[in-house]
Amino acid sequence: MDFLDRYSLLIELLGLLSMLTFIGSLIAIPWIIGLLPVDYFIHHRRLVERRQHPVLAKLIFSVRNIFGVLFLLAGLLMLVLPGQGFITILIGISFMDFPGKSRIIDFLVCRPRVIRLLNWIRRKEKKPPFEF
Repeated sequence: MDFLDRYSLLIELLGLLSMLTFIGSLIAIPWIIGLLPVDYFIHHRRLVERRQHPVLAKLIFSVRNIFGVLFLLAGLLMLVLPGQGFITILIGISFMDFPGKSRIIDFLVCRPRVIRLLNWIRRKEKKPPFEF
């Protein structure tokens, strides 16, 4: 009982964080999956030539990686908290740029259950299914 009294605020904040990540994932995950091109998982290896100003290119790189890390951490939390943890991890990895990214994406996506789930979300968003 002493433990609950001492850490009641922390427990309440963790409960609120859990609820917010669950609701946020229900909104953000389908939207992001709907934004991806149909051939994303076929062409995710190709290098994108950036003809932007070097400062803008570094800013975009940084923002994408920050969002990727945030989604990755949220997905890891959702493995034990309510939410779509596995799909959130996949989206986080998709945002980031690092060596070996394509092998990890292939490992995660080449599972029949993941393919069915991704295409089910695409149908709900009225988008054509992914090509693999």
